[in-house]
Amino acid sequence: MNTPTTQMVHLFVFDAMEDWEASLAIAAINSPQFQSVPGRYRMVTVASSLRPITTGGGVLIQPDVSIDAVTPDSSAMLILPGGQSWDRDAHGEALQLASRFIASGTPVAAICAATLALARAGFLDRLRHAADAREYLISSGHRGTAFYCGAPSIGLTLPSSAVAPVDFAREIFRMLNLDSRGPGARYAMFKHGDAAKSYVLSTGCSRN
Repeated sequence: MNTPTTQMVHLFVFDAMEDWEASLAIAAINSPQFQSVPGRYRMVTVASSLRPITTGGGVLIQPDVSIDAVTPDSSAMLILPGGQSWDRDAHGEALQLASRFIASGTPVAAICAATLALARAGFLDRLRHAADAREYLISSGHRGTAFYCGAPSIGLTLPSSAVAPVDFAREIFRMLNLDSRGPGARYAMFKHGDAAKSYVLSTGCSRN
Protein backbone atom coordinates (compact mmCIF):
# COMPACT_ATOMS: atom_id res chain seq x y z
CA MET A 1 0.00 0.00 0.00
CA ASN A 2 1.47 3.35 -1.03
CA THR A 3 1.88 5.97 1.68
CA PRO A 4 0.61 9.37 0.49
CA THR A 5 3.15 12.15 0.23
CA THR A 6 2.50 14.87 2.79
CA GLN A 7 1.92 18.25 1.19
CA MET A 8 2.51 21.54 2.98
CA VAL A 9 -0.18 24.20 3.30
CA HIS A 10 1.42 27.50 4.24
CA LEU A 11 -0.21 30.03 6.56
CA PHE A 12 1.27 33.53 6.54
CA VAL A 13 1.48 34.82 10.12
CA PHE A 14 2.20 38.32 11.38
CA ASP A 15 1.69 40.52 14.44
CA ALA A 16 -1.99 41.31 15.15
CA MET A 17 -3.21 38.91 12.44
CA GLU A 18 -6.87 38.06 12.87
CA ASP A 19 -6.26 34.48 13.90
CA TRP A 20 -9.92 33.46 14.17
CA GLU A 21 -10.56 33.94 10.46
CA ALA A 22 -8.61 30.89 9.28
CA SER A 23 -8.85 28.83 12.47
CA LEU A 24 -11.46 26.31 11.28
CA ALA A 25 -9.63 25.78 8.00
CA ILE A 26 -6.19 25.24 9.48
CA ALA A 27 -7.46 22.97 12.27
CA ALA A 28 -9.18 20.69 9.77
CA ILE A 29 -6.24 20.68 7.37
CA ASN A 30 -3.82 19.65 10.11
CA SER A 31 -6.06 16.90 11.55
CA PRO A 32 -6.41 13.58 9.74
CA GLN A 33 -9.93 13.07 11.15
CA PHE A 34 -12.62 12.91 8.45
CA GLN A 35 -10.08 13.49 5.66
CA SER A 36 -10.36 11.72 2.32
CA VAL A 37 -6.63 10.93 2.48
CA PRO A 38 -5.59 11.19 6.15
CA GLY A 39 -2.22 12.84 6.63
CA ARG A 40 -2.05 14.26 3.10
CA TYR A 41 -1.58 17.82 4.39
CA ARG A 42 0.39 19.56 7.11
CA MET A 43 0.08 23.18 8.18
CA VAL A 44 3.29 25.22 8.13
CA THR A 45 3.46 28.78 9.46
CA VAL A 46 5.51 31.24 7.44
CA ALA A 47 6.54 34.80 8.32
CA SER A 48 8.84 37.54 7.14
CA SER A 49 11.37 36.32 9.73
CA LEU A 50 11.64 33.64 12.39
CA ARG A 51 10.89 36.16 15.14
CA PRO A 52 7.88 35.07 17.24
CA ILE A 53 4.69 36.95 16.42
CA THR A 54 1.63 37.70 18.55
CA THR A 55 -1.77 37.38 16.92
CA GLY A 56 -4.75 39.66 17.44
CA GLY A 57 -6.08 37.06 19.85
CA GLY A 58 -2.91 37.24 21.93
CA VAL A 59 -1.51 33.89 20.79
CA LEU A 60 2.28 33.69 20.51
CA ILE A 61 3.41 31.86 17.36
CA GLN A 62 6.92 30.76 16.51
CA PRO A 63 6.98 30.67 12.69
CA ASP A 64 8.10 27.38 11.17
CA VAL A 65 9.90 28.94 8.21
CA SER A 66 10.76 32.35 6.83
CA ILE A 67 9.03 33.54 3.69
CA ASP A 68 12.13 33.29 1.52
CA ALA A 69 12.21 29.52 2.16
CA VAL A 70 8.78 28.91 0.59
CA THR A 71 8.26 28.12 -3.08
CA PRO A 72 5.04 27.29 -4.92
CA ASP A 73 6.27 23.83 -5.87
CA SER A 74 6.76 23.00 -2.18
CA SER A 75 3.20 23.97 -1.25
CA ALA A 76 -0.39 22.96 -1.89
CA MET A 77 -1.78 26.37 -0.93
CA LEU A 78 -0.93 29.74 0.61
CA ILE A 79 -3.42 31.13 3.15
CA LEU A 80 -3.43 34.86 3.93
CA PRO A 81 -5.46 35.82 7.02
CA GLY A 82 -6.72 39.34 7.64
CA GLY A 83 -5.32 42.07 9.84
CA GLN A 84 -5.34 45.86 9.88
CA SER A 85 -1.71 46.03 8.77
CA TRP A 86 -2.80 45.01 5.24
CA ASP A 87 -4.58 48.39 5.03
CA ARG A 88 -1.25 50.13 5.60
CA ASP A 89 0.43 48.55 2.54
CA ALA A 90 2.38 46.15 4.74
CA HIS A 91 3.51 42.61 3.89
CA GLY A 92 4.91 43.29 0.45
CA GLU A 93 6.98 40.11 0.75
CA ALA A 94 3.78 38.06 1.23
CA LEU A 95 2.23 39.65 -1.85
CA GLN A 96 5.35 38.81 -3.85
CA LEU A 97 5.02 35.22 -2.68
CA ALA A 98 1.31 35.23 -3.60
CA SER A 99 2.26 36.49 -7.06
CA ARG A 100 4.64 33.56 -7.54
CA PHE A 101 1.97 31.13 -6.35
CA ILE A 102 -0.60 32.51 -8.79
CA ALA A 103 1.88 32.50 -11.67
CA SER A 104 2.67 28.84 -11.00
CA GLY A 105 -0.97 27.79 -10.64
CA THR A 106 -0.77 27.11 -6.89
CA PRO A 107 -3.88 28.31 -5.02
CA VAL A 108 -3.90 31.38 -2.76
CA ALA A 109 -6.70 31.76 -0.18
CA ALA A 110 -7.21 35.19 1.39
CA ILE A 111 -9.76 36.65 3.78
CA CYS A 112 -10.73 40.09 5.09
CA ALA A 113 -8.11 42.82 4.57
CA ALA A 114 -5.80 40.42 2.74
CA THR A 115 -8.34 40.54 -0.11
CA LEU A 116 -7.87 44.32 -0.26
CA ALA A 117 -4.14 43.82 -0.63
CA LEU A 118 -4.65 41.31 -3.44
CA ALA A 119 -7.03 43.72 -5.16
CA ARG A 120 -4.63 46.64 -4.77
CA ALA A 121 -1.90 44.54 -6.38
CA GLY A 122 -4.17 43.75 -9.34
CA PHE A 123 -4.44 40.02 -8.65
CA LEU A 124 -8.26 40.05 -8.69
CA ASP A 125 -8.77 42.08 -11.85
CA ARG A 126 -9.86 39.05 -13.90
CA LEU A 127 -10.74 36.44 -11.26
CA ARG A 128 -14.05 35.68 -9.55
CA HIS A 129 -13.79 36.83 -5.96
CA ALA A 130 -15.54 37.95 -2.79
CA ALA A 131 -14.60 40.36 0.00
CA ASP A 132 -16.26 42.32 2.81
CA ALA A 133 -18.00 44.51 0.21
CA ARG A 134 -17.56 45.55 -3.40
CA GLU A 135 -17.03 49.14 -2.22
CA TYR A 136 -14.25 47.98 0.08
CA LEU A 137 -12.27 46.69 -2.87
CA ILE A 138 -13.03 49.72 -5.03
CA SER A 139 -11.32 51.88 -2.39
CA SER A 140 -8.06 50.15 -3.36
CA GLY A 141 -8.33 51.17 -7.00
CA HIS A 142 -9.58 47.66 -7.82
CA ARG A 143 -10.45 47.19 -11.50
CA GLY A 144 -12.10 43.77 -11.30
CA THR A 145 -15.52 44.66 -9.90
CA ALA A 146 -17.21 42.82 -12.78
CA PHE A 147 -15.84 39.60 -11.29
CA TYR A 148 -17.10 40.29 -7.75
CA CYS A 149 -19.54 37.54 -6.76
CA GLY A 150 -20.19 38.30 -3.08
CA ALA A 151 -19.35 34.78 -1.89
CA PRO A 152 -16.22 32.65 -1.83
CA SER A 153 -15.79 30.48 -4.90
CA ILE A 154 -13.21 28.02 -6.10
CA GLY A 155 -10.48 29.38 -8.31
CA LEU A 156 -6.77 30.01 -8.44
CA THR A 157 -7.31 32.67 -5.78
CA LEU A 158 -9.93 32.31 -3.07
CA PRO A 159 -10.76 35.70 -1.54
CA SER A 160 -13.43 35.84 1.17
CA SER A 161 -15.25 38.19 3.53
CA ALA A 162 -14.23 38.61 7.16
CA VAL A 163 -17.79 37.75 8.21
CA ALA A 164 -17.69 34.37 6.44
CA PRO A 165 -14.83 32.32 7.94
CA VAL A 166 -16.86 29.08 7.77
CA ASP A 167 -17.61 29.66 4.09
CA PHE A 168 -13.94 30.44 3.59
CA ALA A 169 -13.00 27.13 5.20
CA ARG A 170 -15.53 25.22 3.09
CA GLU A 171 -14.03 26.50 -0.16
CA ILE A 172 -10.52 25.68 1.04
CA PHE A 173 -11.70 22.13 1.83
CA ARG A 174 -13.17 21.85 -1.66
CA MET A 175 -10.03 23.13 -3.32
CA LEU A 176 -7.87 20.67 -1.40
CA ASN A 177 -10.41 17.82 -1.73
CA LEU A 178 -9.99 17.46 2.01
CA ASP A 179 -13.12 15.83 3.41
CA SER A 180 -13.94 12.18 2.84
CA ARG A 181 -17.68 13.03 2.64
CA GLY A 182 -17.30 16.39 0.92
CA PRO A 183 -17.38 19.74 2.72
CA GLY A 184 -21.16 19.86 3.14
CA ALA A 185 -21.40 17.99 6.44
CA ARG A 186 -18.61 19.88 8.15
CA TYR A 187 -20.08 23.16 6.83
CA ALA A 188 -23.54 22.40 8.20
CA MET A 189 -22.08 21.43 11.56
CA PHE A 190 -20.14 24.67 12.06
CA LYS A 191 -22.28 27.12 10.06
CA HIS A 192 -25.70 26.01 11.28
CA GLY A 193 -24.90 24.14 14.49
CA ASP A 194 -26.15 20.84 13.04
CA ALA A 195 -24.52 18.40 15.46
CA ALA A 196 -26.01 15.42 13.62
CA LYS A 197 -23.54 16.04 10.83
CA SER A 198 -20.72 14.82 13.08
CA TYR A 199 -22.33 11.37 12.73
CA VAL A 200 -22.27 11.73 8.93
CA LEU A 201 -18.60 12.68 9.01
CA SER A 202 -17.58 9.82 11.26
CA THR A 203 -19.63 7.07 9.61
CA GLY A 204 -20.37 8.26 6.10
CA CYS A 205 -24.07 7.53 6.67
CA SER A 206 -26.84 10.03 6.06
CA ARG A 207 -29.13 10.76 8.95
CA ASN A 208 -32.54 12.38 8.62
